[in-house]
Amino acid sequence: MLGMARPTRNSTGALSRLESQKTHLKSICLQYQLYLLLNSHFFCLLKNEMGLIIFFLCAYVPKTAAGHCKWTEVLKDLELIKSSKDIDVSLYTANTDEDKECQEPVMRCFLLEMKVILQECRIKNCSKTQDVLNIWKNGNASLENNKLNSTTSAKCKECEEYEEKNFTEFIQSFVKVIQRECKH
Repeated sequence: MLGMARPTRNSTGALSRLESQKTHLKSICLQYQLYLLLNSHFFCLLKNEMGLIIFFLCAYVPKTAAGHCKWTEVLKDLELIKSSKDIDVSLYTANTDEDKECQEPVMRCFLLEMKVILQECRIKNCSKTQDVLNIWKNGNASLENNKLNSTTSAKCKECEEYEEKNFTEFIQSFVKVIQRECKH
């Protein structure tokens, strides 16, 4: 049964998620204060230069919050599992240099293969099962939140068309693809 990912007490991902939530809360508080200011004095403020500056700052704040890469948690958990000796599987590994229009199918392929790793971990009772589950859940949530290119080009490969590689190479490729996504 797959429920919400429950990080362990000492999980790096949990601490980072908490910090991210605090940052988001601070952003909301700032936006609310600016909203109150503008709501009470909106027309008066737009008559002078300072009012226009505040107005443009309000418009800019949501863009800076959205600039945070949604894949950060996945990257941190990938670092935790990359040296695991418990996981010994061959996985379809998407190319790190696929076209931008194929980014969503590439990410979906990596997440499908993470599900394979998760199943393998559950069978073997490996030590990194929780981290793998976190990657799978956070990755799927990030994929939905980012709303990557939703139209799939005919030139994009199916997951099974990629070469099978070992676990270490798979993780390295996944990290490169996420880093590339975070730069855009």
